[in-house]
Amino acid sequence: MTTALDLHPALTRPELLAEPVARALAGWPPASAELVKVAAIDPELADTAAFCDRYDVAPADSANCVVIAAKRGGTVGYAACLIAATTRADVNGLVRRRLDARKASFAPVDVVLAATGMEYGGITPIGLPADWPVLIDAAVAAHPGVVVGSGIRGSKLWVPGRLLADLSGAEVVSDLGVPIA
Repeated sequence: MTTALDLHPALTRPELLAEPVARALAGWPPASAELVKVAAIDPELADTAAFCDRYDVAPADSANCVVIAAKRGGTVGYAACLIAATTRADVNGLVRRRLDARKASFAPVDVVLAATGMEYGGITPIGLPADWPVLIDAAVAAHPGVVVGSGIRGSKLWVPGRLLADLSGAEVVSDLGVPIA
């Protein structure tokens, strides 16, 4: 991937990581953690379209992590979905069924930020609460390296898709992301 990002081994730049992300990466086997890179970005450009345009990253090389609130009866659970930036999560179809929920919707931002210790616009599947399932689109899992959030708006991670697929609680799901028309 050729971009305008100045990538560094993520664990050598902890100031560019949310604390839960740094803690999670520090717990990975060193050979895997060394493959994760981080780059500082303008926090005003953290949103996908602006980021991809400014840093010359193809949307197909970027992935978005969205948090879903899954409801059944009086119980609400949370799950993350990691999809290519060229797609949207099939929340009311595949995600709802996969989570065995009666209703699924995007989780309230304040709940997500409080539960994750991450910033809006920087949510990443690395370092999420351990009891949250992480659904990963098969295309993202197969990608040689995608750009995802770092837990803060001021940086991005570059991670091989196979490492994302190996996250605790991760499940690779075909067609999780629906192409944006």
